[in-house]
Amino acid sequence: MNKLDKGIYILELLAEKDFTISAKKFIHIKFPKGYYYYIGSAQKNLTSRLERHLRKTKTIHWHIDHLTTNKSIRKIKPFIIPEAKKNLEAEIANNFIKFFDAKIIANGFGNSDTKETKTHLFYRSKPIPFSEFAVFNLHK
Repeated sequence: MNKLDKGIYILELLAEKDFTISAKKFIHIKFPKGYYYYIGSAQKNLTSRLERHLRKTKTIHWHIDHLTTNKSIRKIKPFIIPEAKKNLEAEIANNFIKFFDAKIIANGFGNSDTKETKTHLFYRSKPIPFSEFAVFNLHK
């Protein structure tokens, strides 16, 4: 992985079967099998953040850690928007449903640092081609 200092990222996670997580706020939610998209940012140490997200073994710190360490999650792929400012993270999250016909499974997931968004985690039964993310970024 190239050493990137900052930017926005979208993680694509594939859940092979339905699952639950142990985070108190979401303990009663059944997450269906399918594709999950998590929007995040790192305004420093982006490479380290992504490497951490890709590890299966880690201390649970963020909401997303409950998914990235879950045995039902088979694959994690990052899409990176290098050098993007933090405000783009909320813009992407606020438009994700409209542009990608996605659903919210867990309101408040991953957005504890902002009140501008309902969630940073979105669900689809089918994957989004990464080329569509590039088009979304160009037409923000």
